[in-house]
Formats: sequence, structure tokens, C-alpha cells
Amino acid sequence: MKISENWLRTWVNPQISTDQLVSVLTMAGLEVDGIEEMGAELKGVLVGVIEKAEKHPEADKLQVCSVNIGESENLQIICGAPNAREGIKVAVATIGCVLPGDFKIKKAKLRGVQSFGMLCSGKELNLSDDHDGIMELPAQASIGTELVDCLGLKDNSIEIDLTPNRGDCLGIKGLAFEVGVLTQSALSPVNIEPVPASIDDKVEVNLHAPEANPRFVARVIKGVNIKAPTPEWMKARLLASNIRSIDPIVDVTNYVMLELGHPMHAFDLNNLDGALHVRYANEGEKLTLLNDQEITIRPDTLVVADDNKVLSLAGIMGGEFSGINKNTQDLLLEAAHWEPINIAGKARSYGLHTDASHRFERGVDYNMSAETIERATQLIIEIAGGQAGPIVDQIDDVHFPQSKSIQLRQSRIERLLGVQLDDSQVEDILTRLGMGLTSNQSGWLVEIPSRRFDISIEADLIEELARIYGYNKIPSRKPVSEMSMIRHPENRLTKLQIAKLLAARGYQECITYSFVDKNAQQLIDPAIEPLALLNPISSELAIMRTSLWPGLLKTVEYNQKRQHDRIRLFETGLKFIPGEQGLEQIPVIAGVITGCRYAENWEAANQKVDFYDLKGDLQAIFDSTQASDEFSFVAAQREGLHPGQTATIYRNGHECGIIGKLHPQTQREFDLEESTYVFELNLKKVLPRILPRFNPLSKFPSIRRDIAILVKESVTSSQIIDLIGQTAKHWLNNIVIFDIYRGKGIEPGYKSVGIGFTLQRADRTFKDAEITKTMDKVISVLTENLGAVLRE
Repeated sequence: MKISENWLRTWVNPQISTDQLVSVLTMAGLEVDGIEEMGAELKGVLVGVIEKAEKHPEADKLQVCSVNIGESENLQIICGAPNAREGIKVAVATIGCVLPGDFKIKKAKLRGVQSFGMLCSGKELNLSDDHDGIMELPAQASIGTELVDCLGLKDNSIEIDLTPNRGDCLGIKGLAFEVGVLTQSALSPVNIEPVPASIDDKVEVNLHAPEANPRFVARVIKGVNIKAPTPEWMKARLLASNIRSIDPIVDVTNYVMLELGHPMHAFDLNNLDGALHVRYANEGEKLTLLNDQEITIRPDTLVVADDNKVLSLAGIMGGEFSGINKNTQDLLLEAAHWEPINIAGKARSYGLHTDASHRFERGVDYNMSAETIERATQLIIEIAGGQAGPIVDQIDDVHFPQSKSIQLRQSRIERLLGVQLDDSQVEDILTRLGMGLTSNQSGWLVEIPSRRFDISIEADLIEELARIYGYNKIPSRKPVSEMSMIRHPENRLTKLQIAKLLAARGYQECITYSFVDKNAQQLIDPAIEPLALLNPISSELAIMRTSLWPGLLKTVEYNQKRQHDRIRLFETGLKFIPGEQGLEQIPVIAGVITGCRYAENWEAANQKVDFYDLKGDLQAIFDSTQASDEFSFVAAQREGLHPGQTATIYRNGHECGIIGKLHPQTQREFDLEESTYVFELNLKKVLPRILPRFNPLSKFPSIRRDIAILVKESVTSSQIIDLIGQTAKHWLNNIVIFDIYRGKGIEPGYKSVGIGFTLQRADRTFKDAEITKTMDKVISVLTENLGAVLRE
């Protein structure tokens, strides 16, 4: 928000410089983003008077003007404006000055006649949109003075970046109150006297949604002169606030909004039919806004309507048909209290952002609607004339906000701030903030003024004390407390340990949004209906993720489009699964690999990753639990994954994760260039580990035995290894499958599996009979359970 320093100082004028004022505001939490010196671009533009205007000898539409700017000789200036005539005072850009837009004024010759300057329009001076003729200045303007001094433009425009909770400072009144408290300066508010009604005209107001609009104030003003000039002081203040002058009515509504912080609106009374109705829109209703945008209004949007049509989006923007125009003579002013929760997000949902919605979303003083109408009436009649009718102030007592009181404890102040404030200091600060105080045993009962809708709990009051007392006065102290070491059980892995392991294997950790695109989510988990956000950041971030894969795959796509072809990513986080017991939040770790198996080199540059690369990485995680034999991979099917290269991961028979290759269709939907492999593990089920224990090393020799068995293709390696391990578990030292053969001599549908295992006893050397007995038992178990046949 930009405000005029001169305007602010008419309300409160502390004896400090501009820089000091900026520092005071910033240190109080009202951060100043910048200061712009107004009128700096108009240096060299002076007030002059046309003393003679004659037709150009060679051009019918040009005049040769003799302009007096207070120097010994008049300037000869060629001008083509239709309103250039003798006797008017004008803005004269002299030789050498640079106008807005980097337009430098030089001597010129037009059709053989010299011109020594330029007579300027409001558009050329960046003061208004009027370019139909040169700017005509008031008759009392002093010849030869700088234009910025004549129009009161010498000012500083201060840009303040307000936090959303300080909507009370979105106006000169609120800022002046703040500066007065911070600098202990007296406040000089404008005198808003009620304007007595001189006519009986009024409009009936009906509140059909009082929970969203508990107050609506309206007033009829008839016989205004829409062509009356807006005073220069008002134009200057509006310009410093980054608002252009349009016409006296629109200027007054903008001015009052900036002054009091309460938006208002003016309708053309002659375009209204019957009573006003504040209601929710009907299905399919349309409205052409003041910016010429036609919208279809949703039924959840509050509107102001008459008996036949919608007039405006409540608290956002008026409609074009009912707005002020060059023929307007009779007005209806309105100012209302809209509940912030009803306005929040509505403007953005229609692609709009207005000064009114910006304020109403943050909250506006609910007691100031009538005061706003009185101030606007006062200014309109003063500038454009007219007669005012009685104020119609419609209030719903059930839903209208009530003043609130908060208990403030003296003991709580020191506990939160770490500094002791005397009772007199507390009472002085809160009183200057406009709060009512009633002392009691524990502290004070504080009555909150209606303008401070951001204060709702005791901590808010203590924050105000700190802000006004001065953050820089609060001493810096090191916290003192007794601390105990956090227990880190050794029987659980940590996420950091897994992250380090994956990083050592070439992965990069990434963090993606918990919100994902619904279309991407459906490619991965079409059977789960995810939780939708009520007010999403964007349509691409509209639902809570039920898997980490969409975010990771979008990251892969982003990197591939930037010439990264070897990608390994992982992420730890929560996935959100709706269920009968509410939203279940499950901690998981997920990863993705694609591209080349190795970094670019001369020997293996074109080898691509496959399913077993990713499985090996997971096996390394399982090995770190010291319980890798508890994990198993079982072929499975999953939406979005390749049916032939997908497996569910189990731990002791309980599902704990999934691994697989993206289905080609899914790969295309995510616009990925290479075959892509993904995994996801439930951290709660993976992190438990077995503490390693030392077993004495055997001093007796080990025995290696190799066998080859013939089994069906459907038999998996894990089935073979599990059976052998269960059979020879007491003496089994190691087991390995060293060969798998298919081809000549093997029937179709079968495979030959070569198995090597090592046996070793800790107490003595194996005897041949024991080895033979163990081997026979292993072969028997394999035959009975897997239909294996020993190959000779």
C-alpha cells in the first residue's frame, strides 16, 4: 500500500524526519518497502499564462502562443490543443526538462516557426488520463512557480508492506493512530459532522444473508455535478497513493477508502430498480464488471442486487451498468460490513484483485460503515453539490459483531517477553492503543476496540506491548533450562541413516509438495479418492497425495527436460490415505531411478538401469536392518506399473512396500523419456532392526557343496533359498545361486538352478556322514515342496 506522507502528517505530525518516521513504522512491524519522491519528474515544469494566441501562418490546427512564465521575456510556444486560448494559466515544460517517459524538451521549429517549450496535458505529465487538451490551472496559481508547488505535489509516497493481520492500517486513519502511539504524538483526525438530510429520498435495504453481511448502510444524494473538478489537493493525495483521478464521485469514494480504511461504492440511482437485496447469487446469473469483464456468478458468492438484476459482487467490484458515468446526477452510496471469511478467496476465484477485496478479506472496522457514508457525503456535497437523503442503516443484531474483552495477566507478560513492565507502562501503552482497561486481581480486563479485529487472545495483547515498548529494548538473554538427552534406540534405523545410504549409492534427496495434481494422482492410485483442498494454491496442487510418486515423477520430468539423463531421486514424507477412521498419515520413503546405470564413461556408457538395480538398492537398506532374511519380494500387479516387473515387498509376511517399473502408458502420461523404476516403503515397518551380536569365529574348516536342480520356471530363487535356510539353518554359513540355465537338454517350462552353500560347525569338524545326511535332507525338502529334481 502506498500513502502520502503529507496526508499522514495532517492527521499526526511527530517532530521527526521522513527517515525516522520510516524507521519507527518498520520497527513496529509495518515494514516500509520504499519511498518515492513525488513530483521529481516534473522539475522544470512551471506555471505560465497565455497572453497571446495567434493562428500559425502555415498550419490551420496550430497556434503560436506567447506565454508568460515570470521572466523578462515571454516564451514563444507552438501548441495544437483545442483549448489553448488567451488568459488561461497552463503547465509549461521549459527547455531542458525531462517529462515522464524520458521525453526531453528541446527547441523545435514547426512549419518554419520556432517553439521554445511545450504546453502540457495531464496525460503528458502523468497526472491524469486526460489528453484532450492542455492542462488548465486555477486562476489563483502564481506565474513562474514550480507546478509541483502549485498543485501540492511535493510529497513522499511511502510504500508499506502490511502483514495480513494488520488490515486496520490499510488507511490513513489506522496508520495515524499507529504513528501517534509509537511517537506519543497527538492525533488530529478529520472532523466528520453528520450531514443532515435535505430530501426524503431513500432506498429500502433487505439483508438476505445476515451471517455474511450483518450491516448495510446506504444514502441517496441527488443533483450532483459529475463534471465538477476534483480539488488539486485531493488529486495529489490520490496520486501519491498510486490512484489516478477519474471524476469527483469516484475520486471521493477512493479518497474515503484510503483515508478511513473502509471501502465503499457509489451506484447511479437512476439505473436501480426498486429495493436493494444483499443475497447469494442465483444459479447462472451473469454480471459485466466495471473492468468490462463478464462473469457467471457462482451460487456461493454474495451479491448486491435490485429487484431485477445483480448490481455488484459484494465487497469486490461493482457492475458496469449501475456504475457512475458522465451523465450521472443522482447517487446511491453504500458502505457495508462483510464477514472476512465470506470474501476471502472470492476475488481470486474470478481472476480479480481489488482494493476493496484486499481490505475486506483482512477485516474492516465494523462500527465505521455509517461514518464512512457521512464522510463521503460531506466531500461530495462540498465538491459536486447535491442534496442528501436520510441514512438507511440496516443491522442484524444477531450476527453483528460484538466488542470483546480479554483478560491480561501481569505474570504472563514477563513470562512471554522476558522483561518486567510496570503497571503504569502497561496501562499507558494499552490506553494509547485505544483499549479500555479495568483492573482486577490478576491484571486487567482489556476491552478491544472494533478497529483491532486482529486481537483475540492474551498473547496478542502481549505482542502489542512488546511492539510499542520496542523490540530493540527487550534484552537478549540466553535460555536457561534443564535438558535431558533424547533417547535413540539402537534397535531402530533412522531416516537419516537410510538417506545417507541412498546418497552413497548415487541418489539425490528432494522435497516435493504434499499437494499434487489430481490427474497425476489418478495415474498412480485411481482406486483411492484423495482428500481435496478447499482453497488450493493452484489446480495443479489441488489434492493431498496418496503416494510420493507423483511429485518424484514430476521432478524427473523437470530434470529430463533440462538435459539430465541419469536420475536417482528419493524422498521421505507423509502420504495421506482417507479412511473410515479419518485421514491416515503414513510416513514413507520413496524413490525413482531412470537413465544410465553408470555415469558416462568409455566402457559402459549405454547400459540402462533395470528392475534389479533398484532391487539391489532396497536390499542394501534391508541388509542394514540385520534382518534381510525377513524381507521378501513377491510378484504383484499395481495400477500404473508394468505387470511383469512389479513386486510387493513383505516383512515377516506383512506388506511393507512396493517396487516396479512404470507402465509404458504411465510413462507417456508423465512425459518421461526413459524406462523408469520406482519404489515406496512404509517406514514404520522398515526401520526396526536387529541389534548385531558377536558370534565366536569357528576354528574348524567349512565345507562347500554345490548342487544343480531342475525346477519349473514359476519357482523363484527366494523359495529355494528359504527352504534350504530352514532345513540347514544351524550349520549354514552361506548360500548362493551361481547359475541358472535354460536351453539344450532342459525341457520347455523348466530351468536348471546351480546352488552353492557352505556348512560349518562351531564345536568340531564335520563328518562325512553328517554332510551326506544334511545334503539328502535339503534335496528331499526341495523335491517335496518345489518338485525339484537333482541333476547328476
